[in-house]
Amino acid sequence: MHGDRRAAHPPVRRDRARWLTVAAFATAAMVVMQFQHPPQSLLRKPFENLALAKMDVAPSADAFGTSGEVKLRVVLPGERVEYPLEVEGDPATLTYSWVRTGSDTLAGAPIPLGGAELIAPDAPGMYHLALLRGTQRQVVDEMTVAVLVPFAEKLGASLNGYKIGTYLAERLGGHHDAPEGFIEVGPEDVDLPVTTHLRVADFLNHDGQSSWPRYVALQPKLLDKLELVIAQVERMQGRDTANAESVALDVHSGFRTPMHNIGVKRSARDSRHQYGDAADVTIDANFDGRYTAADSRLVALAVEMVEQDHPELRGGMGVYTSRRYATPYVHIDARGTRARWRG
Repeated sequence: MHGDRRAAHPPVRRDRARWLTVAAFATAAMVVMQFQHPPQSLLRKPFENLALAKMDVAPSADAFGTSGEVKLRVVLPGERVEYPLEVEGDPATLTYSWVRTGSDTLAGAPIPLGGAELIAPDAPGMYHLALLRGTQRQVVDEMTVAVLVPFAEKLGASLNGYKIGTYLAERLGGHHDAPEGFIEVGPEDVDLPVTTHLRVADFLNHDGQSSWPRYVALQPKLLDKLELVIAQVERMQGRDTANAESVALDVHSGFRTPMHNIGVKRSARDSRHQYGDAADVTIDANFDGRYTAADSRLVALAVEMVEQDHPELRGGMGVYTSRRYATPYVHIDARGTRARWRG
């Protein structure tokens, strides 16, 4: 699943002729009446009788984070998720629903589009946005919305049979954190891109559990920071940051369950890996085809520069170049406070 590889996903397009962000607006009463009681056939086979012509709708430039490369949003069931769109034409004529990734069946009745905040599905899972206008339809697959399984649904040390362990917040309370929820991952989800360079598979826990579904905590602010670091490395080496295949990287460790984290040598008992805002990464920062200590030093410099430009993404950084590690790597997290160490 991991190893030296180059990113396979093209960069996000930003050069459309014009960019129009959907703002809040009053929906026409006729549109409300039309979709208040949609035909059951529309829910069962929503696209069977719809024209194939696509609408000119896409996530707006600021939907992809500060880096412009983040392709994942997370939300609790039934809550509002910010999803700014660029719409060609009158947005008041649009309705929306959701489809699970890999499916074309609507997850619920279409809702009039009323602005940049959308109502998430009630059931956990990975979804793409489905937009409808008359006989036109479009599934927007540039962005995936992950509806979380709420943390409260974890029973004891497991969630739906997947072993997680217990968080310090459960045992000690107080100032200790707990994820607000977990992304439910099936085998069909592992190759979904979460950024231009990274996939869901890069953040799965390496604990040997083989059953499905699996669960992962993952915060988009970490993804944004990692992509900014990659872009900074490319700039430092005079590379074209628009070329998504210009950097080789490997994620040694993304999410770790508390149960797995206990067994990781020299790992902090409250490691940020447990909360979805930390990753151990190796980047071929000097583009010589190898992962070495020299790469780790360049990555560390890039992290410092990113945090200087984006203090809202400050966090911990550990540089691991000791001979005890087969491959040098850098721990990067977005905990909100600065921390530095060497391993």
